[in-house]
Amino acid sequence: MKVKKRGEFAPAKPHAKLTSGEVIRMLRDLKGWTQAELAKHSGINATNLSLLENDRVEIGKKRAEQLAKAFNVHPAIIMFPEYEAKEIQKAA
Repeated sequence: MKVKKRGEFAPAKPHAKLTSGEVIRMLRDLKGWTQAELAKHSGINATNLSLLENDRVEIGKKRAEQLAKAFNVHPAIIMFPEYEAKEIQKAA
């Protein structure tokens, strides 16, 4: 293990894979929105948002695009979170 100088830090490594539902919830929380507020911004009703956040339904391209537009991120961040973790961190 390389010894770091005082004040130098190594970046943390991810410990868990995220699902699309977890990403949606995380982005919504970062915006400080309720599901009802996200519903207004995305055009997806709150019931379906709950199902998406709990990974009970597949995201699909259209929904990913709607949510991406609401969050102002690329749809791949929502559809493929395991590949886009760095972009999700930037959104935070």
